[in-house]
Parts: sequence; C-alpha cells; structure tokens
Amino acid sequence: MSRSAERRANSVFKAMNRPLTVLGAERRLFFVALISGGAIFSLLHSLFGGSCLFIVGVVIARIVTKHDVEILRVLFNSTKFRRRYDSMKPDAMQIRFARHDAQG
Repeated sequence: MSRSAERRANSVFKAMNRPLTVLGAERRLFFVALISGGAIFSLLHSLFGGSCLFIVGVVIARIVTKHDVEILRVLFNSTKFRRRYDSMKPDAMQIRFARHDAQG
C-alpha cells in the first residue's frame, strides 16, 4: 500500500455537525412554539395572546437548545423504558414500639 493512501484526510464541515435551528431554537421546538401560538390565536381570537405565547415559546426553546439539543428525543424515548431499581434509595421501614411497663 502506498504512503499517500495511508495518509488520506477527509475534510469535515462544521455545518454538518451543527443542529438545525430556526431563530436559534431547535426546529422541532420552534414548530411547537409556532403551533401553540397559532392555536391560542385561533381559539381565543387574541393576536396579542398568540404572539406572546409564540415569543415566550421561542425564548424557552432557545434556552433549551443551548442546554441540550436532543432534549425532545430523550423525553419521548423515556416513556418507552421502565425505571431502573435504585439501590441507594432507602426502603420504607415499619417501626413498632413495644411497651415494657413495670405494671404489666
């Protein structure tokens, strides 16, 4: 095998490893904020209420996206698996008091 074949380098682009975002929020969270704002607008006929809910939703989505991009995937998958036993969790014990009186 030739020396050039062993030292082959592939370029990696930053855009391929970044999450897809809209206004700094992960796109699924942005869509949830958009739909919830639109639902409030449709149900309550309040442009102000729908706009406020959308803006608050996008701000929260941006904070969540900075913290963890895959939070929705983790939350949805957590319902599929049962909880594991925690060995450090103390078990509830029953304590019985026995009276030993001198009269009895």
